[in-house]
Amino acid sequence: MKKSVFFGALTAATLTAGLAGAATLDDVKSRGELICGVNTGLVGFAAPDANGNWSGFDVAVCQAVAAAVLGDPSKVKYVPTSGQTRFTALGSGEVDLLARNTTWTFSRDTDLKLQFTATNYYDGQGFMVRKDSGVTSAKELDGASICIQTGTTTELNLADYFKANNMSYQPITVDSNAEGEQQFLAGACDAYTTDASGLAATRAAFANPADYVILPEIISKEPLAPAVRQGDDQWTDIVRWTVFALIGAEEYGVTSANIDELAKGTDNPEVNRLLGTEGDLGAMIGLDKDWAVKAIKANGNYGEIFAATIGEQTPIGLARGLNAQWTQGGLMYAPPFR
Repeated sequence: MKKSVFFGALTAATLTAGLAGAATLDDVKSRGELICGVNTGLVGFAAPDANGNWSGFDVAVCQAVAAAVLGDPSKVKYVPTSGQTRFTALGSGEVDLLARNTTWTFSRDTDLKLQFTATNYYDGQGFMVRKDSGVTSAKELDGASICIQTGTTTELNLADYFKANNMSYQPITVDSNAEGEQQFLAGACDAYTTDASGLAATRAAFANPADYVILPEIISKEPLAPAVRQGDDQWTDIVRWTVFALIGAEEYGVTSANIDELAKGTDNPEVNRLLGTEGDLGAMIGLDKDWAVKAIKANGNYGEIFAATIGEQTPIGLARGLNAQWTQGGLMYAPPFR
């Protein structure tokens, strides 16, 4: 914990220095490329293929923003960041946007001076064990060794959970999910803990996923959100409303299949405003009228992106749960486009 606080102080200083050059939109336009900080490699969320082509749920956010700003979702440079390097990369200006399974917390929002744009995945911390261990509940992990990534919210959550349940554990710290996966598979720890979505993504990449069990307990709230630097409200609005455009498009039934037809005009004023056929919301954030059309056409609406990258029909196999639309019992909700 002391290490995390110290790291936070260092990063806050770096971020303060980074506030001076605040016109990120101008930088991205003049560069002709969005620089996006992503995970070092988490299948389903952000991972390169054998040819170096990145894909995933978080990558889709990068591509939607690039499409909204530059008109081309391929104009993205991906910078892999670990749990320890991600905030420095954003604060120093190395990346324009951090789209990397990062939890929105009080201290990151205030002390680290990040600007979280919009929650795009409601997650929670869980545990994974080997099936042949016979463990079926986190309450059975008293005295266990647990692999955990440094520089993440999961460190504090883990300490709180074991203290609250009067249990002890031996932390085995790792710097990245790849190292955590390696250590867990090598038997260096009895359990691996991170966000439940990360556990599902990690297990999907194993040679024999059925040999591993994700325990039922969820021990924390982890609202994951793309983040930018504080001090650039226009850039914050662009990223925030691009995410909301994807979420709203699903609610309004705007898909990659019908968007060209709907963009000609509909009987729904909200859809017309979203797609730029009525009013000019784009001008309010320094973008073209059809910015949202470009963003949605990059990879589809929020539901299409979820289904294609981490949904139940993918190896990751995540149900929508809290990430369903508010009309379907979930928490996904875009403010009005007006």
